Amino acid sequence: MLRPSTQKYAVNRPLYSEDGFEDEHAKVYRKHKRLLDHFKQYFTCTSERAKNAAVSLLPVIGWIRIYSIKEWLLNDIVSGVSTGLVAVLQGLAFSLLASISTWYGLYAAFFPVILYFFLGTSRHISVGAFPVLSLMVGAVVTRLVPDDGPVANITAFEGLTTDEKRILVSASLTFLVGLFQLGMGLLQVGFIVMYLSDTLISGFTTAAAVHILVSQLKFILGLTVPGFSGPLALIYTLESVFTQITSTNIHDLVTSIVVMVMVLGVKEINDRFKSKLPVPIPIEVIMTVIACGVSYAFDFKNNHRVDVVGIIPNTFESPIAPDMQIFQMTAVEAFPIAIVGFAVAFAVAKVYAVKHDYVLDGNQELIAFGASNIFGGSFKSLVASTALSRSAVQESTGGKTQIAGLLSAIIVLVVILGLGFLLEPLPKSVLGAVVIVNLKGMLMQVVTVPYLWKKDRPDCIVWVGTCLAAIFLGLDIGLAIGLGLELITVVFRAQFPRCSILANISGTDIYRDRKDYVNIYEPEGVKIFRIPSPIFFANIDFFRDKLKDAVGFNPLRILRKRNKALKKIKKLIKKGELTLTSNGLQATCSMPIEESEDESNMEDLDKPADYSDLPIQVNWNAELPANIRVPPVNIHSLVLDFSVVSFLDISALKGLQAALKEFIRVDVDVYIVGCDPYIIEKLKDCKFFDDEIKTSIFFLTIHDAMLYIHESHPPTTVSEKVSGSFRYQHINGSSMSNGLTIQEMPDMKMEVETDSKPETRF
Repeated sequence: MLRPSTQKYAVNRPLYSEDGFEDEHAKVYRKHKRLLDHFKQYFTCTSERAKNAAVSLLPVIGWIRIYSIKEWLLNDIVSGVSTGLVAVLQGLAFSLLASISTWYGLYAAFFPVILYFFLGTSRHISVGAFPVLSLMVGAVVTRLVPDDGPVANITAFEGLTTDEKRILVSASLTFLVGLFQLGMGLLQVGFIVMYLSDTLISGFTTAAAVHILVSQLKFILGLTVPGFSGPLALIYTLESVFTQITSTNIHDLVTSIVVMVMVLGVKEINDRFKSKLPVPIPIEVIMTVIACGVSYAFDFKNNHRVDVVGIIPNTFESPIAPDMQIFQMTAVEAFPIAIVGFAVAFAVAKVYAVKHDYVLDGNQELIAFGASNIFGGSFKSLVASTALSRSAVQESTGGKTQIAGLLSAIIVLVVILGLGFLLEPLPKSVLGAVVIVNLKGMLMQVVTVPYLWKKDRPDCIVWVGTCLAAIFLGLDIGLAIGLGLELITVVFRAQFPRCSILANISGTDIYRDRKDYVNIYEPEGVKIFRIPSPIFFANIDFFRDKLKDAVGFNPLRILRKRNKALKKIKKLIKKGELTLTSNGLQATCSMPIEESEDESNMEDLDKPADYSDLPIQVNWNAELPANIRVPPVNIHSLVLDFSVVSFLDISALKGLQAALKEFIRVDVDVYIVGCDPYIIEKLKDCKFFDDEIKTSIFFLTIHDAMLYIHESHPPTTVSEKVSGSFRYQHINGSSMSNGLTIQEMPDMKMEVETDSKPETRF
C-alpha cells in the first residue's frame, strides 16, 4: 500500500451547479410504481415466483440439496448427541423458572425443533427453552395461579389442580406468543427487531439474569418461597429468602456449591483449550449423572428432605386447546415475550450466519418461531427461542445444519419415552446450580458499563436505565422503559445534532470543521454551515437557531431594523430634514428622530426592503444619518452543506424556506451544496422555489459553490475589514467591478484588479 503522501490526483472539470449539471448530463427517466402496481406485482404468479416462494417458505429445500453426507453427516451426529444431552438438562432446569413441572421443559426441546427444522433459516442455533423467556412466562403463571391466594377467575380452571392450571396458562401463553410472531412474520415486519439495540438487549438480559439468579436461590438453599410478580417482586423474593435463611437445607447447599465449582472449572478448561479438544467436555451432563447416582444411593429425598425432580411420565400428554380468557389476560405480556424471544434468537443466528457465510431472513425466522410456538403450545411446551450456551455447543461440536437439531430432538424423545425414570432422583438444587452457572455470560455484561460511559453516554444511560427498571419494576415494564429511553436518545441525537462551521484545508478542495484543524483557511465574508442530520419538524427550530449563532446575527431582526430605517430616511427626505447635496445626503436636523409606534407594523417590516422611492442605494454597513443605527452584516454569502441530509418533511421545508428568505432579504447570498436529487425534486413538487429562492442556489460540492462565490465576490489583494469607512451610493452608481482579472493563488485566495465607478457619499 502506497503512503498517502505519494498519492495525488488532479481533476479538470467545469464548475457545476445542479442546474448546469443536469443540462449537461441527461438523467435516466425512471417510472415510479404506484400502489396499484405493487399490488399487481405481489399477486402475479409465475413458475419462477412459485419456486422462490416455496424455497423461501421451506428453507430446508435450499440447504438439503447441497448437503454433503460424507463431509457433514458425522459432524451433525456428534453435534446432535451433545446438544441433545445439554437440551435435556436445560429443559428440566428452565422449567423451574416457569413455575411448572420439570418435564414440560423437555417438550420445548422437542416439538418446536421439529417445525423449525423445516421453516428456519439458521443452520446452527439450537431451538428450545431460554431462561429469560421462561422467567417471563413464570411471572405470568404466578400472577394468574399464585402459590398463596385466589387464582384468576377463568372458566377453564374449574376442576383442575394447581399444576394443571399452571400448565394451561403456560401452554396458552406459548400459543399466543406464536400467534404474535407468526402474524408479524406474515406482515413482513421482521425489521422491528432493529429497534432493540445491542445495548438495550444487553441491559435487559443482565437484569433478567439477576431475576433468574434470585429465583433459583430457593432451590439452592432448599427453601419454600412463594412466587411473586409485578414491580418489586425481586425485593419481596429476597425478603422471603432471608427471612427463612436459618432453615437452609445444608445438603442442597453443599450439592449446589460442588456442582457450580466443578461446572465453572471445567467450562473454563473448555474455553481455554477449545482448539485442542475435539468436543467440549459435557460437564453439566456428567455432574447430573453423578448427582442422580449419589441422590439415589443416599435417598436424599427421604433421608435429607431434598426436593427432587420426581416422576417423569414416559409418554406425551394429549394436546390441548388454548383458552381465550387467558389470551385476554396475558396479551400485554405475550407481545414483549414474542419480541424478546425473536430478538435473542435472531441475534445469535446472525453471528453464526456471518461466521459460516449464509443468509438469514428475519421475516421467515418470525414465521418459523411463530409456527414452532403454536405447535409447541398445543402440546404444553414452554415458549421456544434459543439458549446461547446450547447453540454454542451445537456449533462448536461441528454442527453444520439443522439435522444436528433434529438429532438433538431425537435424544430428548428417547429420554422422555425411555430414560426419564433415571432422572427422577435428581435434586432440583442441581438444576438450579446449572441454571446459575449458565448465567455467567449474561451477568458479565455489566463490565461494559464503564466502557459505554467513556465512549457513548446516551447508550450507557439506556443500558443502566433498562437494567435497573427491569430489575426493580419487572421485565415487561423494564423492556418498555428501555425502549422509551432508546427512542429518547434517538430523538435527542436527531433533534439536537452537532452542527459545525466548515473551513478550507489550505491548498485543497477539502472542507472540515474549523475547530479541528490548524492549517485552515476561512474565506472572508463567507460562512459554510454543515447540518449532520435529516431536517424535520422536531429540529427545524434548532437548525435555524444554530444557523443564526453561526453567522453571528439574526437576519429577521436586521431586516426589520433596515425597513424601519428606510421609513425614517424616506420620511426625513419628504420633510426636507435630509437633503441630497453634491457631497452626499445632509441632515438639516441634528436631533434624533423618535420612532412612532404606528410605524412598526410587523408584517410590513418582514417584507423585502423597498428602495423604489429612494434616490440612493443604502450601504447598510455605513454610519447612517440622524442617529439611525442598524447592526452591520459581516458576510455576503452563506453555504449550507446538505450532504448528510437524507430527508425534509413539510414542516422543515416551510421553516427552511422562511430561513433562506430572511438571509436573502438582507443581501446574503445563500447556496445549498451536496443536496440529494430526491430532496430537490421534492422541493420542486412542493413549490419551494419562487422569485427569491431559485434552483440556481444548488451546487454539487462545497468547492463548486466557493469558486462561484469567489467570482461573484472577488477578494482584493488587501483585506477589507468590515469596520471601515462605509458609504451611501447613488442608485445609478455601482459597487461591482468592471474588467475583472482573477488569478487563483496556491492557498485558494484570489487577487482582483478593479475599475470602480464614481460613488456619491454623504
